[in-house]
Amino acid sequence: MPQSAPRTALAIRHIHFEGLGLFAPVLAQAGYDLTYHDVGADPLEEIDPSAPDLLVVLGGPVGVYEGEAYPFLETELSILKARLQAGRPTLGLCLGAQLMAFALGAKVAPMGHKEIGFGALTLTDAGQAGPLRHLANVPVLHWHGDAFETPPGAENLATTTLCATQAFALGPNILGLQCHPEVDAQAGIERWLIGHAAELAGAGISSAALRAQAADLAASTSGDGARAMLRAWLEGLSDG
Repeated sequence: MPQSAPRTALAIRHIHFEGLGLFAPVLAQAGYDLTYHDVGADPLEEIDPSAPDLLVVLGGPVGVYEGEAYPFLETELSILKARLQAGRPTLGLCLGAQLMAFALGAKVAPMGHKEIGFGALTLTDAGQAGPLRHLANVPVLHWHGDAFETPPGAENLATTTLCATQAFALGPNILGLQCHPEVDAQAGIERWLIGHAAELAGAGISSAALRAQAADLAASTSGDGARAMLRAWLEGLSDG
């Protein structure tokens, strides 16, 4: 019998070093053909919101409310509104989750403080019952100063001391993660430390301390929880 065509995954990438990391091999193993669409290099207008089998929106150092300064945000939000209204499989990470929440009618605003560093999530009952159960007691990278409210009709899946809304799901096909479970501590975060040097300096956060934290985690964790979480979510996607 002829093999079926691979499913397509399109990742909107805002900054080059914030890619899919640990998630990329999981997508490949699940039969997805992954393509990156780099904002600022590849026109967002070329994206058909309904075309990819999976759309992933990655992180970045801008706020969803900065459309006047960064006009691409309006185009990206229009793509997401059409995609989410159709219920097509969509995953957002950090800025991506904030854009999804905003497109779904939720407020996104500065928290008044930064949450930067590795730490475990506290799962809600809904989080413990779904794919995020694989992230229980797993330190993941946090790197944000904005936060989303849980969109109407969605479930809040996780919290931390510094941010009450770390993840949301709207049905089986829509998942937004404020944190960065895709980041591999074993691969190091040097590109993050360099790329976000100004933000770290402004927040008074030590790059040396973050580097040491990542090195300690690299010796004790393998990323299995993050990969298992994504695998479980992909397995639960609905075609309906």
